[in-house]
Amino acid sequence: MRCSLAASGVESSCRIRRPGRSAPARSQGFLHSPPASVSASPPPVPRGGSGSGAGTMFTSTGSSGLYKAPVSKSLLLVPSALSLLLALVLPHSQRFFVYDLQAVKDDLQIWRLISGRIICLDLKDTFCSSLLIYNFRIFERRYGSRKFASFLLGSWVLSAVGDFILVEAVGYSFGVTAARNLPSGFLAPVFALFVPFYCSIPRVQVAHILGPLSITNKTLIYILGLQLFTSGSYIWIVAISGLVSGICYNSRMLQVHEVLYVPSWMAKFCAWTLEPLFSSSEPTSEARVGMGATVDIQRQQRMELLDRQLMLSQFAQVRRQRQQQGGMINWNRLFPPLRQRRNVNYQDGRRSEQPASPPLEVSEEQVARLMEMGFSRGDALEALRASNNDLNVATHFLLQH
Repeated sequence: MRCSLAASGVESSCRIRRPGRSAPARSQGFLHSPPASVSASPPPVPRGGSGSGAGTMFTSTGSSGLYKAPVSKSLLLVPSALSLLLALVLPHSQRFFVYDLQAVKDDLQIWRLISGRIICLDLKDTFCSSLLIYNFRIFERRYGSRKFASFLLGSWVLSAVGDFILVEAVGYSFGVTAARNLPSGFLAPVFALFVPFYCSIPRVQVAHILGPLSITNKTLIYILGLQLFTSGSYIWIVAISGLVSGICYNSRMLQVHEVLYVPSWMAKFCAWTLEPLFSSSEPTSEARVGMGATVDIQRQQRMELLDRQLMLSQFAQVRRQRQQQGGMINWNRLFPPLRQRRNVNYQDGRRSEQPASPPLEVSEEQVARLMEMGFSRGDALEALRASNNDLNVATHFLLQH
């Protein structure tokens, strides 16, 4: 399924909802269990797919705002508000939030490792990091609030060690004292999020410039990251340590994810105390399907929208039959009209009979990930086969229905 691309974010813009029924009862608690907060919005277009020309450099995250992203919302509101307060009202208190590794080392001011790495004292850094966190909220919707917070916590701790190592290496190699000049703020985890952004978010081409160079839906995110990277003299130290910590945590190197994570009791406590403050209501209106620049593109987008509506109708009917008779959903009855459809506009009206393809090999790792979310092995296998081994599409339909 190909979805139209709209502005701001990095996720598919079409959402499929069963009429008359709300989202599944799998909770969306603040820092709750990882499967509970998996986004119900559909995944991005598969890697390698071409855009329709209607997109811009940012793609929509399905539902606008911070719905199902309480951790991202808290990181946007609290540090930004404190940064503005320190800059405009309490400038004399900024000394307590300076990220000074020399003071940590010589005077044992360990508290600076916390206060100096949460609030940005430079408003430019606050603005850029807030925009990046807003765009990276897709990971909280995709993996859940608890896993997202665990990634931020792990990269935040690992990057502190990386800062010490890099500062000592720079001082030993070049005789430069950088310990007192590191930028303050929650910057290292923001840079760490570029690792899953590069690895898991699809690259959708928007336009060609200068021959082989092209603009994609990820271009402005990288430009924004480059702006943050060049905002200070020694911010590159924080950026490198953040990227390295993101690689270590994302690749599960040295099993750090088993040590640095948000425990379940803390997740439950935050769900009880903080969720009412930082949860957002579901948007009442959905983003419209973007219209292409040509009549052919518009016609193709309308056909894709009809495909999705037809598939939803078929799935609802089979779901009702399953609830009445029991047994497994025959996913192959639902997906062939979508998977086997060809664009008749570019075939001059000719249709060719396609031979049936052999059953797809299903990755056991993807099956295990779906089973961790609470789905049966049978449903996981059928969903993965029907979605051409696209874990995101399979997860979306299993969660929605």
